[in-house]
Amino acid sequence: MAEQLRDFAHALLHALRNLLPIIVVVVAFQALLLREWPEGGLSMAAGLLIVALGVALFLQGLELSIFPVGKRLANQFARRGSMPILMLFGFAIGFSAVVAEPALIAVAEQASRISEGRIDALTLRLIVATSVGMVMALGVFRVILGHPLHWYMIVGYVLVVLVTFFAPEEIVGLAYDSGGVTTNIVTVPLIAALGIGLAASIRGRNPLIDGFGLVALAVMVPMISVQLYGILVYGDPGEVTAGAELVAAQHDTAPSSGLLALVFDLFGMLRDVLPILLVILFFQYAVLRRSLADPLRVGIGFGLVIVGLYAFVVGLKLGLFPIGQRMAEQLIAFDDWLWVYLFAFCIGFATTMAEPALIAVGQQAEEAAAGKIQGNAIRLLVAVGVAIGITLGVHRIISGDSIHHYIIGGYLLVILLTVLAPRYIVALAFDLGGVTTSEVTVPLVTALGIGLASQIEGRNVLIDGFGLIAFASIFPIVTVMSYAILMERVAKYRGKTT
Repeated sequence: MAEQLRDFAHALLHALRNLLPIIVVVVAFQALLLREWPEGGLSMAAGLLIVALGVALFLQGLELSIFPVGKRLANQFARRGSMPILMLFGFAIGFSAVVAEPALIAVAEQASRISEGRIDALTLRLIVATSVGMVMALGVFRVILGHPLHWYMIVGYVLVVLVTFFAPEEIVGLAYDSGGVTTNIVTVPLIAALGIGLAASIRGRNPLIDGFGLVALAVMVPMISVQLYGILVYGDPGEVTAGAELVAAQHDTAPSSGLLALVFDLFGMLRDVLPILLVILFFQYAVLRRSLADPLRVGIGFGLVIVGLYAFVVGLKLGLFPIGQRMAEQLIAFDDWLWVYLFAFCIGFATTMAEPALIAVGQQAEEAAAGKIQGNAIRLLVAVGVAIGITLGVHRIISGDSIHHYIIGGYLLVILLTVLAPRYIVALAFDLGGVTTSEVTVPLVTALGIGLASQIEGRNVLIDGFGLIAFASIFPIVTVMSYAILMERVAKYRGKTT
């Protein structure tokens, strides 16, 4: 019990540390520029604490239940050496991990509310989760056969660009954001460890070249599937009224009692986590035909996951969403766009430098690269890329430009850099583009975009409010690959002059 309490305290401290850069940037702008305490500031502060508590409970539940059971299952399947079973397990783990992702839940709920029910939150989450499951199966297949990742990425992003040409503008920003939120502190280390471990166990595979890339695929494929979903949804004009009526009906039937609402919300969280539980029980009992090592511990862990998710969502509504929207309102009222750009840059840089998933992947890359890559340099490059990306995304909202042009141009640049970049950096660069968005950063950045779009005249919240996360995912790939190309050219030049 003492060990569990110590682990929980560590997780809570970890969550508070992730929030610290956001708090520092917001307080600095409030004190030095705006010089006022935000309206509802105490409620926002309470919301931030609840977010930290929810994340800590969620992570503690994962450590007690999903992680140990999942690792044991992976080891047992790896010993069997069956590709179909490994691919099926990869699909199941990818699906179940993403469908309960807190950041995805937050973005899906925002999209459903803003579209007046035309975009269904649960459907969106199931599409993204299914896409990631298919990606995990494909990634296992790629590592086993030793296919070069860059061909997968080039073909994939060409498809992304083509689908973007035909996708309705209401879905493009949301689709790219949905790809960005599939990876966080929970999924990134798990996915990266699976790829690196598999590459290390197969003769002739390089952990740096072959082991990385699963995270990149997990970001890319949902962009395609969500845009296809948008083409179907917005292809029938008659669905708007039905969606709006559905939302109105949901509001009308919502329980009025606070206690009853709490019970309904907790049951909703149980529904969110249930796919993970079903996957584990199915593979444990139906495929391996073995009982769980410690059912009580696993049960307690799942309970903590559910309560943690609930606290996280409550904290979002009280803290991170209002902060992002309120800061957008205040900075716009200041009547100088320079401060909006500066705030976007600072938030992007500060939150990324403290991103734990980025730290973990940077350390894994440094170990796998055997001296070619420094973890701290990678973090700095990625943080600068995120800051540039979010700033450019804010500029798009302010100017009212079409997101199609920015996204297509950004990924055409990525495809060009993929052709030019040294092979050892390609998989890692794409993975780093996916680790920049955590369960803390995503809600704040999403709220900032929605706040700006709702305050600037002539902007459509659904069309212009989403997309900042996409920019935060594209430009770290650009900065990391550009740095690798530059270093390779410098090394060749020095080699010629000596």
